[in-house]
Amino acid sequence: MTHSDGLSLAELDVLGEIGNIGQGNAATSLAAFSHKLVTIDVPCVRMLDINEAVSFLGGPEKVVTGILVRLSGDISGIMLTIMDEMFVKELLKIVFCKDAVDLYSLDEMEQSFVQEIGNILSGSYLNAVSALSGLSAEVSVPAVSVDMVGAILAVPAVEFAAAGSKVLFIEDSFTFSDGFDEKERVNGSRMRSNMILIPEMSSLRTIFDRLGVSV
Repeated sequence: MTHSDGLSLAELDVLGEIGNIGQGNAATSLAAFSHKLVTIDVPCVRMLDINEAVSFLGGPEKVVTGILVRLSGDISGIMLTIMDEMFVKELLKIVFCKDAVDLYSLDEMEQSFVQEIGNILSGSYLNAVSALSGLSAEVSVPAVSVDMVGAILAVPAVEFAAAGSKVLFIEDSFTFSDGFDEKERVNGSRMRSNMILIPEMSSLRTIFDRLGVSV
């Protein structure tokens, strides 16, 4: 295996398990600060090329919030969290009690909050990797951008090309509700975020080696 195009089913299963644990970690953290019940669907893990990723995110002109962090240490690469407008606006509404939010004109406190959401989501997956493999990674300060999908995915284009023609794409779905009643859960706010992971292939091999998966 020389790049991310050639992952086996066993390797994708391992990454899927990391996705499961990471999403569970994220739901716990989101519930803690939102004071809501947060339930999750099983995350969908795919290997996609850049054009497929743009399509899955709603097309190049869809406005989203992107949060990019760079990884170093035992694991090197990039994690890019993509959140739908509804996801960010609903969280801002819950925390700041604001019914109308313009993502292009967030104040300093709101921008800091969105950065923290990026830390929570990326950290949840890194903690899952660490728990399973014993590896750790240092994370850069998140870079936050509100823009169209095409523009945001163009930012790490060089890293995409270096890692291979495909990237690891994790699609998450969170439902926020006020209680444990079944009707409340069904009628809760269902929001989607996506994680794009672009690890250096040496880091990916190290992860698989630690987990006993042959590459």
